[in-house]
Amino acid sequence: MLNNAFIGRQPILNRQQQIIGYELLFRLDEQALTAEFSSDMQAGTNILVNTLSNMGTDWLVGSKLAFINVASSMLESNFLELLHPQRVVLEIVESVNATPELLARTRELRAQGFGIALDDFAYTPQTAPFLEFANYVKLDIQQLGLDNIKSLSKELRKFPILQVAEKVETKPEFKHCLEAGLDCFQGYYFAHPETLSAKVINPAYANILSLLNMLRNNAEIADIENSLKRDVALSFKLLRYINSAGFGLSCEIHSFRHAVTILGYQKLYRWLTLLLVTASSDSGTPPALMKTAVTRGRLVELLGQHFLEGHDRDNLFIVGVFSLLDVMLDMPMDKILETLLLPDSVSEALMHRVGIYGPFLELAEACEDPAMAEVPSLCEQLQISPDMLNRAHVSALAWVEELGV
Repeated sequence: MLNNAFIGRQPILNRQQQIIGYELLFRLDEQALTAEFSSDMQAGTNILVNTLSNMGTDWLVGSKLAFINVASSMLESNFLELLHPQRVVLEIVESVNATPELLARTRELRAQGFGIALDDFAYTPQTAPFLEFANYVKLDIQQLGLDNIKSLSKELRKFPILQVAEKVETKPEFKHCLEAGLDCFQGYYFAHPETLSAKVINPAYANILSLLNMLRNNAEIADIENSLKRDVALSFKLLRYINSAGFGLSCEIHSFRHAVTILGYQKLYRWLTLLLVTASSDSGTPPALMKTAVTRGRLVELLGQHFLEGHDRDNLFIVGVFSLLDVMLDMPMDKILETLLLPDSVSEALMHRVGIYGPFLELAEACEDPAMAEVPSLCEQLQISPDMLNRAHVSALAWVEELGV
């Protein structure tokens, strides 16, 4: 049974909405095994031990921190020696009293280089002694209530710790926590912000949408080059992505014409989708949302790579990346699709999560949900094992780091 653990993730952001790390989530069959969803933390810890041990160091993502829930009994385990202390934050659910033994062990782990986070923190005489050794306190804003967050945050500022607002689900909640002075943020809102209804497409995206349609129409290379020349920054960013380690070319690409010769229009379309997403830096879209879109694109592609080939694999990537366009462009998806020339199979996946690409997109989205409720059934439907999913997931995260998105 212990080999049937699925890994999920939820990003943790700083005040600039840049991702500083991921909380790694685990699920086994129909029982969610995370600090939030499991009454049996020891069982969740056993799953974590087995799954991460089997993956070696593959689950470490670039320079990002890995936040991992641990049972109190786990703190004495030799398994911690397999982790990379400078990259790992151990999340302790402090429903227990601060015993001298537990405090001493927490001090030892800090000395070894581990970060310490106090999860679902409530400031009481029993939990207060841990604040001397913690790097982070995670405040569940749904449980504590927004009205109490500001005063609690002020009280905690006397300690040298970073405050993480957990379960941030809406823009007003994020704004309230930001104004209250909290340092980091985690929750549903950052992967799925509200979709608005802009009347026109932001100019930051318009030129790239035009380029995408030119590629779909097999326009002349000279015409596409002229369009790119109108935006020097765009041309530079495209070449940077193509020449990145994540692309894996054996030669350096020096111009768009050279790229067409080596790659062809279909592959170039794929890379222009990245430019469309990363244009968000000029439009006010949070950096974390941009990274989520690219990660989703790569994960959808990796999940389907054993089942689909050629152009279908490129379309998997495009489906994943474009699945957040409605949020990024502040427009309903059907209105965006009216401006893009896309195969019906791609549009169907984006609108209704159906067709040959839809289920892979559904699975990638399910991995972003802290409950991970749909992951087991979707994996069974697609005949994807937990190990296949986990390796694809961490590979996607690492690939995005290599790109430098």
